[in-house]
Amino acid sequence: MTAPCSVEELRTLFLFEKLTGEQLDWLCEHGTVEAFEPGPVYAEGDAAQWFFVLLEGTVVLSRRVGVDNVEVNRTSQRGVYTGAFQAYLGDRVPQIYRNSLSVPVPSRFFVVSAELFSTVMHEWFPMAVHLLEGLFFGTQIQQQIVGGRERLLALGALSAGLTHELNNPAGAALRAASALREDVAGARSDLAAIAAHGDRAPGLDTLVTLLNCATEKAQKAQEAQKAARANGSGLSPLAISDREDAMGDWLDDRGVQDGWQLASTFVQAGLEAEDLEQITGTVEDSVLPAVLSWLSRTLETEGLTAEIEEATNRVSTLVGAAKQYSQLDRAAQQDVDVHELLDSTVTMLAGKIPEGVRVVKAYGTGLPKVPAYPAELNQVWTNLIDNAVAAMDEAGTLTISTVLDRDALVVEFRDTGPGVPDEIKERIFEPFFTTKPVGKGTGLGLDISWRIVAGRHHGDLSVESVPGDTRFRVRLPLTWNGAGAAESE
Repeated sequence: MTAPCSVEELRTLFLFEKLTGEQLDWLCEHGTVEAFEPGPVYAEGDAAQWFFVLLEGTVVLSRRVGVDNVEVNRTSQRGVYTGAFQAYLGDRVPQIYRNSLSVPVPSRFFVVSAELFSTVMHEWFPMAVHLLEGLFFGTQIQQQIVGGRERLLALGALSAGLTHELNNPAGAALRAASALREDVAGARSDLAAIAAHGDRAPGLDTLVTLLNCATEKAQKAQEAQKAARANGSGLSPLAISDREDAMGDWLDDRGVQDGWQLASTFVQAGLEAEDLEQITGTVEDSVLPAVLSWLSRTLETEGLTAEIEEATNRVSTLVGAAKQYSQLDRAAQQDVDVHELLDSTVTMLAGKIPEGVRVVKAYGTGLPKVPAYPAELNQVWTNLIDNAVAAMDEAGTLTISTVLDRDALVVEFRDTGPGVPDEIKERIFEPFFTTKPVGKGTGLGLDISWRIVAGRHHGDLSVESVPGDTRFRVRLPLTWNGAGAAESE
């Protein structure tokens, strides 16, 4: 409903109080006064066509979070403005409403078109427009540059951690392969020494039987020792040393040179002197040293092969985690298993997590996949885990849990650090705000995370904190309304 415009009423508003009478006349001539009954005025995401200034009543501004509209401001102050207030920036930014506007009571607004507001700004306040443009675009560029630097720093840290994690199993596999080569060569020499005994040498079938018997006993012994260790009753270093001494004495008594070296191999395989007595009871004494040497080397090759298998599996796991983390071979947006993303991120960050920090996974069962940009969610997990680890300062527990909450999947990161002080809790999602020392943080990690979750995934990122219990919750909707998520601002 349109009403007459009053110059005197406009003059009472803080937004127009410094304008000349001529300027106020011009505004009244080109603008209108509109009355609205309780209800919506405009919706977030629609084309921004009008600039609104409150004359009387109450305004409620809300933002879309998932499938809900969350109230962000409510005021009855005359002169507050909203709508197309970025029209002066023209086509350089998307000209859409950044929030939704509704009125809970009958309200009146002074309304001008976006085109008119842009003209007023450029013609009446050219210097202010230049300053505002510089501030707006300068801040955007600064955020992009610093945000890019933070991503590069995070990538560098992850790359260093991944290199360290890959180096350990790769080095173990290399050492095992080198030792394996020596053992294979030594086993050939032992077989030649056995064959040199002619008719007294055991046949191939006997040697195979001896090896199978030794392997079977070793496997049973190792399984028993593993179960004992799990119960806290495994062999102590002193007990292992005693077994090696007994084995060495037994080997020395049978003329085996350097028996102490073979003793370690047999004991590690889980065998004792009594086991070897049973296994080699049919072998002649003159051939026994060569047979025992061959048996030791063959058992060691099996152990080395297992080490190489374990190391290469570890490398494969790390490469798979890196591939999952980076999502290099995936579509940009897809339905994803959040647990797979969390696991790959934890694996990638393993080198950065101190030994004193325990990571506990409390995943819900049977959770559905969610629509997401997986590489971007991995960046969110990285930021939240990195912050939690830094807050705990070398010692504490990080619990990562997932649960289904109505129409959303909730991921919670809970740490036992000192907590977020109440006086800064409302600022931690602001760009460039950081509590870390100079050079340790850019203040964009949580801002970027919020933009990814809220802007790109229609979700929500919130925090609850008391000393010893800080929880960051990421809420991801199970479905997106429309073709896809809105771009972050």
